[in-house]
Amino acid sequence: MVEILLSYAILLYVRLISDEEYKKNLDVQFLDHPDNDLLLELELKTLDIQATIKTIFDYCLENNVDFDTFGCFLISKLEEIYYKDDMDIQLFGSKMYSIWRVLPSEIQSKEPFWTLCYADDPLSWGDESQTRELYQKMFKYYK
Repeated sequence: MVEILLSYAILLYVRLISDEEYKKNLDVQFLDHPDNDLLLELELKTLDIQATIKTIFDYCLENNVDFDTFGCFLISKLEEIYYKDDMDIQLFGSKMYSIWRVLPSEIQSKEPFWTLCYADDPLSWGDESQTRELYQKMFKYYK
């Protein structure tokens, strides 16, 4: 649950999903777990996505949340966005780096998250195919 909310919050932060999609997911979670204090707090913070991400990260660190579950969901959503939206590869790369920057330091240097940091580097010398290969390899990490 928390892993999915964190993924949605990060995707909203980098503008890969709409505010409406994030809120819809949060509302579904809250209706399923109305006594959950974290969800109540997040419902009250929907206007401040940075505070939301910090709140979820703090919860994750305090409760030993499984970052593989988070990664699996996040990467699957990124793959969906990559193929569905036919986004410009430079814009996609920029957003991937922005995602990497907000990740907790505990996972930034671990795969598949590390790929978010460097996969767009080949674009600087005009190698779009290598960048695409790196992202496609990242998409397969949890499969």
